[in-house]
Amino acid sequence: MKTFTKHTYISRISGIFCLSLVLGTTACNDQEYLNPTPATSISGTNAFDTPERILGLVNGIYKAVKNGNYYGGNYYTYTEARGEEFINRTSNTFTAYEAWNQTLNSGSNFVAGFWAAGYGAINNANIVIKGLTDNPNKVSATLTKQYIAEAKFLRALSYYSLITLYARPYNENNGASPGLPLRLQAETNTANNDLKRSTVAEVYAQIIKDLNEAEADLPTNYASNLLNTTRAHKNTAIALKTRVYLNSGNYAKVIEEAKKIVSTSAPFSATTGVNHKLQNIVEIFTTNYTSTESILSVPMTDLDNVTGQTSFPYVFNANSEYNLNPNGIWGETEWKSTDLRRTFARTASGVQFLTKYNKPSPFLDYLPIIRYSEVLLNYSEAAARTGDLAKSVELLKAVRNRSDATYIFPESNVGTQTALVNTILKERRIELLGEGFRSNDLLRNLLPLPAKSSSSLSAPAVEPSQTNYIFPLPNVEIVTNKLLLE
Repeated sequence: MKTFTKHTYISRISGIFCLSLVLGTTACNDQEYLNPTPATSISGTNAFDTPERILGLVNGIYKAVKNGNYYGGNYYTYTEARGEEFINRTSNTFTAYEAWNQTLNSGSNFVAGFWAAGYGAINNANIVIKGLTDNPNKVSATLTKQYIAEAKFLRALSYYSLITLYARPYNENNGASPGLPLRLQAETNTANNDLKRSTVAEVYAQIIKDLNEAEADLPTNYASNLLNTTRAHKNTAIALKTRVYLNSGNYAKVIEEAKKIVSTSAPFSATTGVNHKLQNIVEIFTTNYTSTESILSVPMTDLDNVTGQTSFPYVFNANSEYNLNPNGIWGETEWKSTDLRRTFARTASGVQFLTKYNKPSPFLDYLPIIRYSEVLLNYSEAAARTGDLAKSVELLKAVRNRSDATYIFPESNVGTQTALVNTILKERRIELLGEGFRSNDLLRNLLPLPAKSSSSLSAPAVEPSQTNYIFPLPNVEIVTNKLLLE
């Protein structure tokens, strides 16, 4: 089977939509799928003329998500910098110092860059959905449904990523706060640029709607482990729903979704679709990026050019701009030295640096978006919060004992609902360190962003009541969208 990829997307930058359609083709193996060779240019008028071009457009949504300001790098850099697990060493505003010291403003590069990247991916998805609807019978009915489902999944992922950064937490007031402009139409010009923000709850409802529809029409699996890891399938949509529902405090729905892909007893695994299960924690970050633990990852190649200041591995490891905070989770005494996750560090100048992503330039580590261990922890937290402590502990132990088989949780840490929830939140800090979760875990629980400091630099705590608890809206959107602040 031929596989095509494209570098086709409509980017929304400074309020202007720019149409740039470039189709690339590759041969039929997985490695060439990840290393496309540009072949020819096409216009918007014939973009949906052939199955190859349509597949190129679908692949282009994934390419947009892999943007350096998005899941290709800076999403991880800025969300990790906001939390308390790392200490900044360089005061470099181009590598998230403003996020680390909580001084991001409407004119900050990342504030505008991530917004543009997220909405660029959303518009790519909208274009594919509209194009396939307006051009029936160009591919089979099954493929049409699949491609639209992939577009809806990636649109949902993008809206989730944006709403958790630029809007007040759902759990503050059940989503009544202003959210985001909910753009669901394909745009090729600025005619519809002015759009009010929907509420947080309305954006979440659209995310869940997209994910439910995506789950229905996505394939159960693909022909290779690589595609099962880098393209959305049914279990990918289910897994993301556990995250979204957890973020909105709908714990019953977290459990309902998790049960679809988590067996009733240990060793936990998905019994339908891709057989997701926990794997060796060291191998999934070093030698086996496409294991069944990896539900969705960003595959990096030497053609992506996500290097230097937009590369998370470069900033947090190779260039030593952030060391692990000894007063953060790295200093947790209950996290034993026997735990394999303790091996993801190197020591230099008397401090430790995270080495989860340890490949040299051009930094070809896959960047995980969803792992099976997160699903188990989502399920565990939801079970704890709804009173099923036994199931919660069972799931929690599966994650901890995968990396440290000898560890036993003290009864004081799991014996009551409050203690157990706090222990799960701590386990998330350990398991998901460097994967972009910590600052959002603080926000969804309406907890302060803690203060942090070194001998030369410091950052204040940020309380939920403060305006800089969330990212400011970017100036470029404020200027070009006249309805944004209504």
